[in-house]
Amino acid sequence: MVIVMAPGASDSDIADVVTHIETHGGQAFVSRGVMRTIVGVVGTEEVLETLDAGRLPGVAETMRITAPYKLVSAQNHAKRTTIRVGGVPIGPDTFTLIAGPCAVETAEQTLESARMAKRAGATLLRGGAYKPRTSPYAFQGLGVEGLRILAEVRDVVGLPIVTEVMDAADVEVVTEHADMLQVGTRNMQNFGLLQAVGACGKPVMLKRGLTATYEEWLMAAEYIAQRGNLDIVLCERGVRSFEPAIRNLLDVSAVPMMQRLSHLPVIVDPSHAAGRRDLVVPLARAGIAAGADGVMVDVHPHPEAALCDGAQALFGDALDELARAVSTIPALLGRTSAAHLAG
Repeated sequence: MVIVMAPGASDSDIADVVTHIETHGGQAFVSRGVMRTIVGVVGTEEVLETLDAGRLPGVAETMRITAPYKLVSAQNHAKRTTIRVGGVPIGPDTFTLIAGPCAVETAEQTLESARMAKRAGATLLRGGAYKPRTSPYAFQGLGVEGLRILAEVRDVVGLPIVTEVMDAADVEVVTEHADMLQVGTRNMQNFGLLQAVGACGKPVMLKRGLTATYEEWLMAAEYIAQRGNLDIVLCERGVRSFEPAIRNLLDVSAVPMMQRLSHLPVIVDPSHAAGRRDLVVPLARAGIAAGADGVMVDVHPHPEAALCDGAQALFGDALDELARAVSTIPALLGRTSAAHLAG
């Protein structure tokens, strides 16, 4: 069961609900979003019956959710959610471009990449300070120094930061610097990390695992929500397939499917799906046309010298082409660009 608190519910009302549930032998999980607070209930039928019998002060409604993911299910929230990252909206009425270097290499490279991203219409800056790599010998990121560079660049260009966290032990320091924490594909089922970012107080981007089903992806999101954080964005970044010509297969059908199964925003990452520059813009167009709430891409001023994923980074004409796509296609679908709202 899910208990939806009224917009004006006080902390005392929420505490009384939690106490009522625990007094009757149940467990309560409070999740606070931008628009509302909900309380997930785990317990016996007796607990649920006491909640059905009389509505407690501050409670708007109680709902039995049949989906295994209770808090992120569309059953519990008929209207799709808009979340805000440093004031930038991501949701059904807007379109948001997130762009920046795959990895933070130097202050100069990061600043130039951020300026490129902003000129293309980006309202959020992505950049990796911690880099999970297939090879232990590949560039692993600058760590805390990378976070400091991102924070300094944010102050210059005015774009809130999205950056990956790989370990629960690093959540605190990443939270201090970033506006949104990203959980990457390799960590989608790192349940300790999911619980840690659920308690961090910042929005979270959850990338789909390489072989994850839709339900597994949503159950991972449920781990975050259960720890109190409903400000979650789902990111489709490609799944593993049998085709060697591309790195991963961008599952465009995931966009409308996840928007039916869940109330959370859904974006696509064509850069990490394709792994090659010439496919990024076509895949971005496909994601936008399918109804994605945003697109995240890699940009780099000198991709031939990039320490990470230079082959997929946009620059020059390709970045201009993406800028045209994100400034025209969303409007045809009735969406307002987050860049226009910021401007």
